[in-house]
Amino acid sequence: MGVDVSWRIILCALLVLLFAEDSSAREITRIRWTEVDDDTHGQQHNPEIPDLQQLSKDNHLPIKHKGSQKHAHAHLSSHMDHMDPSDKIFFTIKDLKVGNAIPIYFSHRDPSTSPHLISREEANSIPFSLAKLPYLLEFFSLSKESPQAKAMEYTLTQCEARPMEGETKFCATSLESMLDFAQATFGMDTQVKALTTNHLRKSVAPLQNYTLLEEPKEIVAPKMIGCHTMPYPYVVYYCHSQEGGNRLFEISLGGEHGGRVQATGVCHMDTSKWDPDNPSFRVLKIKPGTAPVCHIFPADNIVWVPLIS
Repeated sequence: MGVDVSWRIILCALLVLLFAEDSSAREITRIRWTEVDDDTHGQQHNPEIPDLQQLSKDNHLPIKHKGSQKHAHAHLSSHMDHMDPSDKIFFTIKDLKVGNAIPIYFSHRDPSTSPHLISREEANSIPFSLAKLPYLLEFFSLSKESPQAKAMEYTLTQCEARPMEGETKFCATSLESMLDFAQATFGMDTQVKALTTNHLRKSVAPLQNYTLLEEPKEIVAPKMIGCHTMPYPYVVYYCHSQEGGNRLFEISLGGEHGGRVQATGVCHMDTSKWDPDNPSFRVLKIKPGTAPVCHIFPADNIVWVPLIS
């Protein structure tokens, strides 16, 4: 789904549309994450605690550890040799045909339950640095061994890692800073379109076959920016633009168990610089650079493209 807007009105529109809630709930010190033990029981009963391995695959992000520059979709651990159902997020550009069925995994993360957007002034008043993690944990009243602390460390590590070759990246801690990055990428006077994935009718089954109900609509754009939500006490978007050619589509999907999705999907046309261990290659049974890799953006992501007159 796309929205055509100017820079002047886009800030107001997104403040309403993206995670808008009562202003009293926006106080960032009233963090909604609750302390739980870092075990399976706690993870199952607290949806606010992110599964970092799943998050990386849902958002198609680079997994960057200290001393490592592995590219997107790599696992945080390598002990799983079997096919994880949540790996079913990749498909090929040849699959984009009306009536074709594609197995797709959609996370149950609900954008309406995400932390809240904060202003640039609020964001700038709080350090956003891995070196300041001890201070931040104290600021948000989190123990250093908690799942929340691990999630914050993960996000700060991703944001501070150098970009891969051909990538321009920025972690936006406020809507204003995200728009600044888009302006710097597309040009100060460029109007933009914001694209998202919308679940028109939800399904309880995260993995199911989705049939293409209509001919995919290609969004022709010279550049695109993908902004992915990251686990943090307030909203942080990992925004990046990558060279190598991308084709963007709006796709209408109908699930075999009743799900209906108006999705935004992208096909990365050049994967020659990707990590060979990227699970997309295992799922699609291809090698880096031999074929495009496509995926759907999760519902809490935003894709920015410039409007072409």
